[in-house]
Amino acid sequence: MRDLVSPDRLGPRLAGELGDERWREFEATLIAGGKSNLTFLLQSRAGSVVLRRPPTGERLPSAHDMGREARVQRALAPTPVPVPGILLEERTGDLLGVPFYVMEKVGGRIVRDELPAGYAPGPADRLAMADALVDVLADIHRVEPEAVGLGDYGRPAGFMARQLRRWRGQWDASKTHDVAELDELGARLTGAVPATRRSTIVHGDYRLDNCMLDEARPATIRAVLDWELSTLGDPLADLGMLLFYWREPGEPRPLLTPAVTRGPGFPGRAHLAERYARRTGADLAGLAFYEAFAHFKFAVIAQGVAARAAAGAMAGQTFGDLDDEVRRIAAEGLTVIDRRG
Repeated sequence: MRDLVSPDRLGPRLAGELGDERWREFEATLIAGGKSNLTFLLQSRAGSVVLRRPPTGERLPSAHDMGREARVQRALAPTPVPVPGILLEERTGDLLGVPFYVMEKVGGRIVRDELPAGYAPGPADRLAMADALVDVLADIHRVEPEAVGLGDYGRPAGFMARQLRRWRGQWDASKTHDVAELDELGARLTGAVPATRRSTIVHGDYRLDNCMLDEARPATIRAVLDWELSTLGDPLADLGMLLFYWREPGEPRPLLTPAVTRGPGFPGRAHLAERYARRTGADLAGLAFYEAFAHFKFAVIAQGVAARAAAGAMAGQTFGDLDDEVRRIAAEGLTVIDRRG
């Protein structure tokens, strides 16, 4: 693992950038949860920071762009959207062999499969946590890209059609065998792309465990993390992803993403959608398309994770056989279209 962060080379650079010689020596720990880019906690006598870098091995085109992550976080720093500050960015790859950046370590909690003991113990707390999650998403979508220097951060025109082409291309580049359900889902989505009614900053992977919650107040989000897939586009794509990740009681436990919201006391997806509509004034007619697209996109991501893990490019993380998971996610996406389309 040391070769992924190269302390002998990175330590002196950190010491210089942060103005503290104690950063010449540090310990690096892989933070659990990252299935794409790798996230390391760096700890020294001077404190703690977080490093983000791509996985090892061959990477799909346009994936794992560290510069974009750092840029959007810098741009959002003065807005109501909570993001960690960027401390160091290295774009050339000369230091670690890949581009990377280092950001502040924000104090708080990341909630994954279980709530910490005594944290958000009742339904009111869990409702407040869900509402905070939706409200910050609405804040992201209210930021004017041009006002924060992100007017050229993406191409909003034709966003969803382009997203479908991109993820179908990613599937073709990473699949090891055909999956009929995924092919059908992609075809049905391609034939039903809605017109974009509004364009905003899009996070691209917005969910509960990509947010840092306050240590004591579940209704406060301290930071939004993992901006790898961010761009300019249709904000309903973010809402569709959030609803995909938000599991309800009785639904299958996903293999790759946490599902704490399957537990008692959390509101259902309908509540999240209704609150988002109230906060933004968005028309949610046709939301089923975006939910189904989220299934397609994540099924492709799951296949990519499986391929990278099999190639040993995930810092020793393994996730088991994901073939059934890819098929299950795609089939669920078809159900969404049939039920609501």
